[in-house]
Amino acid sequence: MNPMPKDEIEKLKGKLSTEQLNVCFLKGTEPPGSGKFLHNKAKGMYVCVVCGQELFKSDTKFDSGTGWPSFWDKASKANVTTEDDYALGMHRLEVLCSRCRSHLGHVFPDGPKPTGLRFCINSLALDFKPSKA
Repeated sequence: MNPMPKDEIEKLKGKLSTEQLNVCFLKGTEPPGSGKFLHNKAKGMYVCVVCGQELFKSDTKFDSGTGWPSFWDKASKANVTTEDDYALGMHRLEVLCSRCRSHLGHVFPDGPKPTGLRFCINSLALDFKPSKA
């Protein structure tokens, strides 16, 4: 997927709440347990709140007990990227939307099979598109 042009991202920023801007572009984190998608059990696709790119399928979501929506795999390897994050005095892998570079959360190696990964994602960085079936 080609990256979004910066002018398009700037236009979209005007449609986001202050809290969404803080998470998506200032690498903030929503308080644990506060996210609107934490307990969502509907079938569908989680997409980037900024650009609408598909990020995570609902059938990979699981209850990690951490207070944030968690997924054991990406919807598409090309749509979600990671970068080293050394903030807070430790090494973590930051999760980003590959199109608009929006901060989504972090990924940890303590998830369930088959991947063993836990993508710990802020609800504020997501939108949800329910399945039509």
